[in-house]
Amino acid sequence: MVRRIEEVASRRLAAKFSDDNDSGARPPRGGTDPETTAEPTDSLLTRTPLTDLDEVQLLDTTLRDGEQMPGVSLTPGEKVDVARELDAAGVHLVEAGSACTSEGEREAIRRVADEDLDATVTSFARGVKRDVDHALDCGVDGVNLVVPASDKHVETKVGSTRDEVVETTVELVEYAKEHGLWVEVLGEDGSRADLDYLERLLGAGLDAGADRICYCDTVGAADPERTAEVVSRLADRGPTSLHTHDDLGFGLANVHAGLAAGADTVHGTVLGVGERAGNVALEEVAIALCESYDVDTV
Repeated sequence: MVRRIEEVASRRLAAKFSDDNDSGARPPRGGTDPETTAEPTDSLLTRTPLTDLDEVQLLDTTLRDGEQMPGVSLTPGEKVDVARELDAAGVHLVEAGSACTSEGEREAIRRVADEDLDATVTSFARGVKRDVDHALDCGVDGVNLVVPASDKHVETKVGSTRDEVVETTVELVEYAKEHGLWVEVLGEDGSRADLDYLERLLGAGLDAGADRICYCDTVGAADPERTAEVVSRLADRGPTSLHTHDDLGFGLANVHAGLAAGADTVHGTVLGVGERAGNVALEEVAIALCESYDVDTV
């Protein structure tokens, strides 16, 4: 019986791949004669544009958010190697780490900053002045200033109020800009924040001189519809980035929704490494935008 199955399979494969055999060709769906089937044309492959932008910028956070994945720990030398490869690939911004973490982390960030990369090198900074000072001590080009946006983070995580967070954000943006830093303000847990407050908070950052703002789906709770709703409001205020996670499998879908709503920069990591289910994979973002929408990223 086994030999019989193998013989039948062999004959079928031979017929399928034979150059002079047309009898086994499967007709197209609907019974159309193969000879009259139209060849695909460029018009049939035309897609609805995702964004009016010719290029979307990429910010890689493998060296910071990616390293928060259990089991991932990079030496300073490894961080430099990764940063060099990212720069060679054309990534626009590299978040080299979190300068507030430790002196060892600051030394690693200094080494990346000393590489004289074409990419803008940044450090994560919480909404406290000493974090900005630590970043300045590392010689980075800029800071990703992360401030609480949802009431859960405002009240429970930092024990503050909405008004106090806005005031502190303005002060820190002004301080960082006075010291020559590029500044991005990220509304942490923005996908669960009150939208009016999120717009007020990040708008205040822009008014204080921030170079851009970022919509953060910190806990990976957002769907594409929510992402589009929020980003469309934020992008009306100024340059807007996207920071998505993949807890619900929506990381890349949320990126597409956010870009369609007006964002122009995407945060991600190599291979999607990151805490919990990970960040959106930067290489998937680049390939998807290029192949499906003819949008350059590098």
